[in-house]
Amino acid sequence: MAAMEDLRDLLIDELRDIYDAEHRITKALPKMRKAAGSEDLKEGFDLHLQETEGQIERLEQIFDLLDEPAKRKKCEGILGLLEEGEEKMEEDAHQAVLDAALIASAQKVEHYEIAAYGTLRTYAQLLGHDEVVALLEETLQEEKATDEKLTALAEAGINEAAAQGEDDDNEEESGIQRWAAAVRGGSTSRRTSSGSSSGGRATKKGAKKK
Repeated sequence: MAAMEDLRDLLIDELRDIYDAEHRITKALPKMRKAAGSEDLKEGFDLHLQETEGQIERLEQIFDLLDEPAKRKKCEGILGLLEEGEEKMEEDAHQAVLDAALIASAQKVEHYEIAAYGTLRTYAQLLGHDEVVALLEETLQEEKATDEKLTALAEAGINEAAAQGEDDDNEEESGIQRWAAAVRGGSTSRRTSSGSSSGGRATKKGAKKK
């Protein structure tokens, strides 16, 4: 392994790490879709797969701009998160509870990516790679939006159904409708920050039911 002598070397190393992570996520999302019971959640995973494929293409553009080969470096962080998610899918759980767990697993991955892309953007800014910064910023905003959409999806009924041990048959505007609107350029009506997760809400709702 070549020694990292400066910030540019670190930037390239981290780019290869997240490049590997995105490829692994494209393999995990179809499995998560298959495990999901909620049609909204299934469609959400489909949409996120499309976004992830676009993010891989964006990373390849970045490697080109930096005149570096698009190589993958094994991302141990994502491997751990995805393995944890697979373990959840193998649990003997009520479907609504599994759907809530799938959202939690997906948000853990999103938070990892938000941290990674935020750091990469900062490195690129310091190195004066303006085009790279713009591409990384675009992906960073997508990751933050996806985190918010997952929370909205959970709040649309999945966490409540898990708290009650019921399937989510919410007839109100679904989380995926808000998700699709955001993808088209709309906005979600969110009161929480982009770094928030849905797990805490499930606990609170469950406590109220008790």
